[in-house]
Amino acid sequence: MGTIVSKSRKDGSISHCAQILIKRKGKIVHRESKVFSRKRVAQAWLNKRETELSLPGGLERAQKPSKTLGGVIKRYIEDHNKNIGRTKAQVLETIREQHAIAELDCTEIRSEHIVEFAKQLSQNVQPQTVGNYLSHLSAVFSIARAAWGYPLDKQVMADAHIVCKRLGITSKSKQRDRRPSLEELDKLLTHFCLSQAKYPGSTPMPQIIPFALFSTRRLDEICRLTWADFDKEHKRIWVRDMKHPGEKIGNDVLVDLPDRAISFLENQGEVDEKIFPYNPRTISTTFTRACKVLGIEDLHFHDLRHEGISTLFESGLTIPHVAAVSGHRSWTSLKRYAHIQSSTDKYEDWEWLANLTTLAITEGVADTKEEA
Repeated sequence: MGTIVSKSRKDGSISHCAQILIKRKGKIVHRESKVFSRKRVAQAWLNKRETELSLPGGLERAQKPSKTLGGVIKRYIEDHNKNIGRTKAQVLETIREQHAIAELDCTEIRSEHIVEFAKQLSQNVQPQTVGNYLSHLSAVFSIARAAWGYPLDKQVMADAHIVCKRLGITSKSKQRDRRPSLEELDKLLTHFCLSQAKYPGSTPMPQIIPFALFSTRRLDEICRLTWADFDKEHKRIWVRDMKHPGEKIGNDVLVDLPDRAISFLENQGEVDEKIFPYNPRTISTTFTRACKVLGIEDLHFHDLRHEGISTLFESGLTIPHVAAVSGHRSWTSLKRYAHIQSSTDKYEDWEWLANLTTLAITEGVADTKEEA
């Protein structure tokens, strides 16, 4: 049912058009063609497509309306709505709107297309970022066929991942080892206490920063914590939708809360169903801006989690005990902390542990002003 028609081009080269024509009861029910520069490649494609069309349901699948990768990405975002992370949604929108691979039909996409897309990305971003792009895109490939019947092959993406890794186009994100010093934390908390005294209704950063440090919680998680999920008697709390490499939504984890974290948590007062009812983007921006004003270089809010985990190991806790606080299901990522040892508790005499109430913090600010 397939033929190859060869023709001369104006430049003297030969094109080979592979054509497939299927008739049922004297009527044409399916037609498709593709042009190749080499006859051998055209024949290989023809053999492959004939086999695919002869399989049960093959013809029906071929007759479905075509769909571009961009269209599938759009549906993925719409169906997930708010259930995917902000970064993931932004990455997928960027692929859909700015990259040529999004214009390809799902039936045409092969590993080489994904590798070429990754190479183009690598001209402007680091290998770690390219890896993140492919990781987010692979989520679309993983459900497109099963959920909506779109012919995106998961193996195509898997093969592209292997090629990109071996060529050095992608790599894992570098592990940050930045830890804030007590001096830097003092600067930040003094800055925010002064700000809170001036603007009483502002985000309570003097409570959020120590809580993030001693609880080892991520910023998004902190802003989702609720009083209903806090088990004061057993010093535990449910972290809803905890970040996970596979799937975040529904990944609820019960974690232990150290006493120091509980102290800063309880100081909030139950004025809302959420313990810290604030926008994580606002907190992140406020933290970054304060670091810039104070001359604190290369410190991210997420580094507080790294500091908190390191401190737990320095206190002599084992990997299982630390994992009960941090929420790590796999202990592999905690092994890089296991060598950390310390004979002293750097926060034992930290003055901010005593400043738990708003009154105490305000008085501390007043004392700071008088000394200045």
